Amino acid sequence: MSRKEGRKFCLTQEALKECKLKLNLSIATDGEQAMNFLFRRSGYEDAKRPDLILLDLNLPKKDGREVLKEIKSDDSLKKIPVVILTVSREELDILQAYDTHVNCYITKPLDLDKFSEVVRSIESFWFTIVTLPH
Repeated sequence: MSRKEGRKFCLTQEALKECKLKLNLSIATDGEQAMNFLFRRSGYEDAKRPDLILLDLNLPKKDGREVLKEIKSDDSLKKIPVVILTVSREELDILQAYDTHVNCYITKPLDLDKFSEVVRSIESFWFTIVTLPH
């Protein structure tokens, strides 16, 4: 992980801690680890199926675009809502994400307070307002 990627990951972890989410949270540090977790392999055989996936496009090893394609092409995973939470504002990234059936695309604020507010809004929307499949 590069220094810049490490900084973004720390910002994300800080924001998640600051929000004091009332959720069981699992964090993958790269796309390969995320896929191992989701497919319950390579040490994640007992992993619980997530109710929601927050996905950054800029993951090391296997980027978020590839992860999203795999999730949405697998019958056991495709119904899990995926929220892209990334720094990219590129129209092509946004279009490709929606073409791949992402449920929501959010541009990640760089300010910790604003980022924390976004995370709280995601939690409120997806776990209070939306009815998710079980």
